[in-house]
Amino acid sequence: MSAELPDWLTPALVKPHAGHAKLTVARLADRRTLGRGGFSLKSPAFENGEALDPCFTADEEDAVAPPLEWSAPPPGSQEIVLLVEDADTNGDNLTCHWSVWGLPGQKGMLLEGETPPRVGKNSKRNSEWQLPAPPENDAPHQYVFQIFALDLPLTLMPGASSAELIKSMEGHVVAAAVLTGTYKREEGDDEEWDEDDDFE
Repeated sequence: MSAELPDWLTPALVKPHAGHAKLTVARLADRRTLGRGGFSLKSPAFENGEALDPCFTADEEDAVAPPLEWSAPPPGSQEIVLLVEDADTNGDNLTCHWSVWGLPGQKGMLLEGETPPRVGKNSKRNSEWQLPAPPENDAPHQYVFQIFALDLPLTLMPGASSAELIKSMEGHVVAAAVLTGTYKREEGDDEEWDEDDDFE
């Protein structure tokens, strides 16, 4: 994994910093595949760089994953993969909040709270959307939603780790895109969450 943020990735990020160099997209994509053919990711719930609503975080009961929409990937794409990582995680490994695969290699969407076809383990070792819960006194954390179009369908079973997913994607990314949502804890809601509890 490169210790430096690739120059081709910088324009796609919000307030780029050293933590972004640890994103999966920095490792698996490149200048040619980022945004290839107009491939893009957006959400009807927040604009790129805007704050996530508390209904998508640990600050609200019954919180769920936000809705997402992506454009058509390049022809020949076989599968869509989604990874969400906290670029402001302390330590060597970023907190993985969501790993999703098994999505058709075409234009698509995930509705708010929708259960994807295949979900891997997050950094809490649960196969679900890990609710953002940065320390209360921290500046807003950046949650980078990364989408990848692959040239083959994955055979991974649900519940695989993010490390297993990333390994299976190596050499097969034909397009990628990113979307950033930020979040700062509300005062008085600092629970016993440890977002640095990552694993391989």
